[in-house]
Amino acid sequence: MPSLAVCATLGIAMSQGVLAASFLISGQRFQIAADRFTINGFSLYSMVDVSKKGEHVPVFVTGARQARISALCQSVRVDVPVLGTQTLRLDGGDDSPAEASNLFIDSVSESAGGSLFRNLDAGIAQGEITKGPIDPGDRHSRSFDPSGFGQQAETVTLTDVRVTAVAVSAGTFSIPGLRVRIEPGRHDCF
Repeated sequence: MPSLAVCATLGIAMSQGVLAASFLISGQRFQIAADRFTINGFSLYSMVDVSKKGEHVPVFVTGARQARISALCQSVRVDVPVLGTQTLRLDGGDDSPAEASNLFIDSVSESAGGSLFRNLDAGIAQGEITKGPIDPGDRHSRSFDPSGFGQQAETVTLTDVRVTAVAVSAGTFSIPGLRVRIEPGRHDCF
Protein backbone atom coordinates (compact mmCIF):
# COMPACT_ATOMS: atom_id res chain seq x y z
CA MET A 1 0.00 0.00 0.00
CA PRO A 2 1.54 3.29 -0.95
CA SER A 3 2.62 5.18 2.09
CA LEU A 4 2.10 8.85 1.94
CA ALA A 5 4.35 11.41 1.20
CA VAL A 6 5.74 14.09 3.07
CA CYS A 7 5.46 17.24 1.52
CA ALA A 8 7.94 19.79 1.73
CA THR A 9 8.66 23.22 0.69
CA LEU A 10 7.72 25.09 -2.25
CA GLY A 11 11.15 26.67 -1.87
CA ILE A 12 13.12 23.86 -3.43
CA ALA A 13 10.29 22.99 -5.77
CA MET A 14 10.14 26.53 -7.06
CA SER A 15 13.92 26.70 -7.42
CA GLN A 16 13.72 23.74 -9.79
CA GLY A 17 10.76 25.11 -11.73
CA VAL A 18 8.37 22.67 -10.10
CA LEU A 19 4.93 24.13 -9.55
CA ALA A 20 1.50 22.74 -8.82
CA ALA A 21 0.41 19.66 -10.75
CA SER A 22 -1.60 21.79 -13.18
CA PHE A 23 1.61 23.52 -14.33
CA LEU A 24 4.56 22.24 -16.33
CA ILE A 25 7.09 20.53 -14.07
CA SER A 26 10.88 20.57 -14.38
CA GLY A 27 10.91 16.77 -14.43
CA GLN A 28 13.73 16.63 -11.89
CA ARG A 29 13.14 14.24 -9.01
CA PHE A 30 13.72 15.28 -5.40
CA GLN A 31 13.61 13.57 -2.03
CA ILE A 32 11.29 14.22 0.89
CA ALA A 33 11.70 12.52 4.25
CA ALA A 34 10.01 12.83 7.64
CA ASP A 35 9.98 11.04 10.97
CA ARG A 36 6.18 11.33 11.23
CA PHE A 37 3.48 12.44 8.81
CA THR A 38 -0.12 12.80 10.03
CA ILE A 39 -2.96 13.58 7.61
CA ASN A 40 -6.60 14.52 8.12
CA GLY A 41 -8.47 13.99 4.84
CA PHE A 42 -6.27 11.69 2.72
CA SER A 43 -6.56 10.95 -1.01
CA LEU A 44 -4.43 9.00 -3.47
CA TYR A 45 -4.93 8.89 -7.25
CA SER A 46 -2.92 8.55 -10.47
CA MET A 47 -2.03 11.32 -12.92
CA VAL A 48 0.39 12.12 -15.71
CA ASP A 49 2.44 15.29 -15.24
CA VAL A 50 4.06 17.03 -18.20
CA SER A 51 7.55 18.53 -18.07
CA LYS A 52 8.57 21.77 -19.72
CA LYS A 53 10.37 19.62 -22.31
CA GLY A 54 7.06 17.86 -23.13
CA GLU A 55 7.92 14.59 -21.38
CA HIS A 56 5.03 12.68 -19.80
CA VAL A 57 5.74 11.61 -16.21
CA PRO A 58 3.32 9.08 -14.64
CA VAL A 59 2.81 9.89 -10.95
CA PHE A 60 0.49 9.17 -8.10
CA VAL A 61 -0.80 12.16 -6.20
CA THR A 62 -1.08 12.11 -2.43
CA GLY A 63 -3.55 14.71 -1.20
CA ALA A 64 -4.02 16.01 2.36
CA ARG A 65 -6.62 18.49 3.59
CA GLN A 66 -4.47 19.07 6.70
CA ALA A 67 -1.02 17.63 7.39
CA ARG A 68 1.48 17.70 10.28
CA ILE A 69 5.06 16.73 9.46
CA SER A 70 7.80 16.09 12.04
CA ALA A 71 11.51 16.28 11.16
CA LEU A 72 10.99 17.30 7.54
CA CYS A 73 13.81 17.08 5.00
CA GLN A 74 13.74 17.91 1.30
CA SER A 75 16.75 17.61 -0.99
CA VAL A 76 17.54 17.97 -4.66
CA ARG A 77 20.87 17.62 -6.45
CA VAL A 78 21.78 20.46 -8.78
CA ASP A 79 24.60 20.29 -11.35
CA VAL A 80 26.41 23.63 -11.43
CA PRO A 81 28.85 24.29 -14.27
CA VAL A 82 32.48 24.36 -13.06
CA LEU A 83 31.47 23.58 -9.44
CA GLY A 84 29.90 20.18 -10.09
CA THR A 85 27.11 18.57 -8.10
CA GLN A 86 25.60 20.64 -5.31
CA THR A 87 22.74 19.68 -2.98
CA LEU A 88 19.97 22.13 -2.20
CA ARG A 89 18.52 20.99 1.11
CA LEU A 90 15.69 22.14 3.33
CA ASP A 91 15.13 20.95 6.91
CA GLY A 92 12.63 21.96 9.60
CA GLY A 93 9.85 20.87 11.91
CA ASP A 94 12.23 19.27 14.41
CA ASP A 95 10.96 20.79 17.69
CA SER A 96 7.46 21.60 16.44
CA PRO A 97 5.82 19.90 13.41
CA ALA A 98 5.45 21.64 10.07
CA GLU A 99 1.80 22.16 9.07
CA ALA A 100 0.23 22.28 5.61
CA SER A 101 -3.24 22.59 4.16
CA ASN A 102 -4.45 21.43 0.75
CA LEU A 103 -1.18 19.64 0.18
CA PHE A 104 -0.50 17.66 -3.01
CA ILE A 105 2.61 15.56 -3.62
CA ASP A 106 3.19 14.15 -7.10
CA SER A 107 5.34 11.08 -6.42
CA VAL A 108 7.08 8.33 -8.31
CA SER A 109 7.78 6.32 -5.14
CA GLU A 110 6.86 6.43 -1.45
CA SER A 111 7.57 4.22 1.54
CA ALA A 112 6.98 4.32 5.29
CA GLY A 113 8.29 2.25 8.18
CA GLY A 114 4.80 2.20 9.72
CA SER A 115 1.29 3.22 8.66
CA LEU A 116 -2.14 3.52 10.25
CA PHE A 117 -5.20 4.29 8.08
CA ARG A 118 -8.59 5.07 9.64
CA ASN A 119 -11.79 4.54 7.64
CA LEU A 120 -9.88 3.51 4.52
CA ASP A 121 -11.51 3.04 1.10
CA ALA A 122 -9.14 1.40 -1.40
CA GLY A 123 -10.33 0.84 -4.97
CA ILE A 124 -12.76 3.76 -4.99
CA ALA A 125 -13.15 5.49 -8.37
CA GLN A 126 -10.95 8.60 -8.48
CA GLY A 127 -13.95 10.74 -9.38
CA GLU A 128 -15.74 9.58 -6.20
CA ILE A 129 -13.01 10.59 -3.71
CA THR A 130 -14.55 12.79 -1.00
CA LYS A 131 -12.58 12.20 2.22
CA GLY A 132 -9.42 13.82 0.84
CA PRO A 133 -8.81 16.56 -1.73
CA ILE A 134 -8.36 16.35 -5.49
CA ASP A 135 -6.23 19.14 -6.95
CA PRO A 136 -8.66 21.32 -8.98
CA GLY A 137 -6.14 21.43 -11.85
CA ASP A 138 -5.98 17.64 -11.87
CA ARG A 139 -9.75 17.12 -11.83
CA HIS A 140 -10.08 19.01 -15.13
CA SER A 141 -6.98 17.48 -16.74
CA ARG A 142 -7.11 15.04 -19.67
CA SER A 143 -4.93 12.72 -17.54
CA PHE A 144 -7.46 12.46 -14.70
CA ASP A 145 -9.54 9.28 -15.08
CA PRO A 146 -12.73 9.60 -12.97
CA SER A 147 -13.13 5.80 -13.19
CA GLY A 148 -9.49 5.08 -12.32
CA PHE A 149 -8.22 3.53 -9.07
CA GLY A 150 -8.37 5.79 -6.04
CA GLN A 151 -7.82 5.51 -2.32
CA GLN A 152 -9.04 7.66 0.57
CA ALA A 153 -9.09 7.70 4.35
CA GLU A 154 -10.31 10.00 7.10
CA THR A 155 -6.89 9.98 8.80
CA VAL A 156 -3.46 8.53 8.08
CA THR A 157 -0.37 8.36 10.30
CA LEU A 158 2.95 7.37 8.73
CA THR A 159 6.37 6.99 10.32
CA ASP A 160 9.86 6.94 8.79
CA VAL A 161 8.57 8.37 5.48
CA ARG A 162 10.66 8.39 2.29
CA VAL A 163 9.32 9.95 -0.93
CA THR A 164 10.74 10.58 -4.38
CA ALA A 165 8.64 13.35 -5.94
CA VAL A 166 8.49 15.58 -9.01
CA ALA A 167 6.13 18.26 -7.64
CA VAL A 168 4.66 19.56 -4.39
CA SER A 169 2.01 22.22 -3.92
CA ALA A 170 0.12 23.48 -0.88
CA GLY A 171 -2.47 26.09 -0.01
CA THR A 172 -0.46 26.96 3.12
CA PHE A 173 2.80 25.57 4.48
CA SER A 174 4.31 26.54 7.83
CA ILE A 175 7.74 25.12 8.68
CA PRO A 176 9.06 26.01 12.16
CA GLY A 177 12.85 26.12 12.39
CA LEU A 178 13.30 26.25 8.60
CA ARG A 179 16.89 25.83 7.39
CA VAL A 180 17.77 26.04 3.67
CA ARG A 181 21.30 25.58 2.38
CA ILE A 182 23.27 24.54 -0.68
CA GLU A 183 26.36 22.41 -0.17
CA PRO A 184 28.92 20.86 -2.50
CA GLY A 185 28.49 17.15 -3.12
CA ARG A 186 25.65 14.80 -2.18
CA HIS A 187 23.70 15.49 1.02
CA ASP A 188 20.47 13.63 0.24
CA CYS A 189 17.68 13.16 2.80
CA PHE A 190 17.97 9.38 2.40
